[in-house]
Amino acid sequence: MHAAVLLVHGAFGETSVWADVITALRREGIEAIAAANPLSGLSSDATYVASLARAFDGPVVLAGHDYGGAVIGGVDAPNVVGLVYVAGFALAAGETCVGQLAPPVLAALRPGVVRGGAFEISVASDRFRDVVDGEFALQRPVLPGALDEPAAAPLWARVPSWFVVAARDGFVGAAAQRRMAARAGSSVVELDATHGVPRTHAAEVAAEVLLAAQRT
Repeated sequence: MHAAVLLVHGAFGETSVWADVITALRREGIEAIAAANPLSGLSSDATYVASLARAFDGPVVLAGHDYGGAVIGGVDAPNVVGLVYVAGFALAAGETCVGQLAPPVLAALRPGVVRGGAFEISVASDRFRDVVDGEFALQRPVLPGALDEPAAAPLWARVPSWFVVAARDGFVGAAAQRRMAARAGSSVVELDATHGVPRTHAAEVAAEVLLAAQRT
């Protein structure tokens, strides 16, 4: 039996980034679902994804795009058997997403409305496409804990991982992705892609996720 797949989107994004990846995986007979990442805080988001993973009847592979990578690395669920980072943050204990962001991204962040006693953070409209490579109209702001909360001990130290590096990424720089992938001992494929790689290179991303689901 192949593992099921739970896909976790990143900061400022939403589940539709995985739509074509899910279609490709289901063609191969893989159960694949995209989680609606709350974007509220690293530990709380990881707890939420862990609850979704435990609901599967069998092994699960987690795939995370940008901040979603930091989330899946903190999941505590006994049936998670593999991780796939897609232009994501494979953080070590104590690291934050903010500490890995490219400087132009930090300059593009803006405070927004108050939610839960804290200002939401969003990407400026005139910088969104360059930085996130997505549609500004679909942006979902994040709370500060999503970006500046230190990571717990990483799951990649205990389960196998795969890493899709986006060579032209303006959000999580390619050099940072390569460094994190090497540290995690991930199997790596590098694509000539920007940060929106799950959408622009869905077939290639799905192929790596499928490989993880089959091998675990």
